Amino acid sequence: MPYEVLTIPCLADNYTFLLHDKTTGVTALIDAPEATPVIEALNAKGWTLDMVLLTHHHWDHVEGLPDLLAHYTPIVVGAAKDADRLPKLDIALNEGDTLEVGSLKGRVIDVSGHTINHIAYAFEGAVFTGDSLFALGCGRVFEGTMDMMHESLQKLAVLPPDTMVYSGHEYTLGNAKFGLTIEPDNAALQVRVKDVERLRAAGIPTVPSLLSLELATNPFLRASDAAAFARIRTEKDNF
Repeated sequence: MPYEVLTIPCLADNYTFLLHDKTTGVTALIDAPEATPVIEALNAKGWTLDMVLLTHHHWDHVEGLPDLLAHYTPIVVGAAKDADRLPKLDIALNEGDTLEVGSLKGRVIDVSGHTINHIAYAFEGAVFTGDSLFALGCGRVFEGTMDMMHESLQKLAVLPPDTMVYSGHEYTLGNAKFGLTIEPDNAALQVRVKDVERLRAAGIPTVPSLLSLELATNPFLRASDAAAFARIRTEKDNF
């Protein structure tokens, strides 16, 4: 791949990601939960911060931005339709718009559900999903509807199966335990649960994950229709 992605744990269970274009040296951050781990990672790599791509307005995805802006002068990118709830944007984008991170070309996908006007950023081989699609899970539906969230996940499901999914939280172990209540006989899920348990016991992130593995094991992607999705999401809310 012509890029490198660095996964950075933040706060209690958030992840942020540095997307570094090897051709031009341009580096973008996806969401900004807190500044210090990002600054440390940038210094360790010898990179600077050129762009910040925001997925949605929740505090744990934006509150590190002011401190980052005190150290760097990145271009801040986010959803045009959510500009009134996001930090000040330099570039405001809508679904289907493209953006460039150096020589890398990305596409904006509206994945409303967790919040209205939540967006994901899809590049060749990678999608940054914020709090929409998680490893073995999906975001709680706070502002949108169940139908809306189901539709958003279906947009992500049709990306190339070798796409790596970079999601915003380490929720995978809890998601795995819930998944087994939905599909206890899913052999691929059984194997994955053991893998997740091993990784977390060693303190290793389970993010990113491969989309083809999500399609085989994630109950929210495997729901037969919007009604089935709504039932599963409601069960997870009470799990």
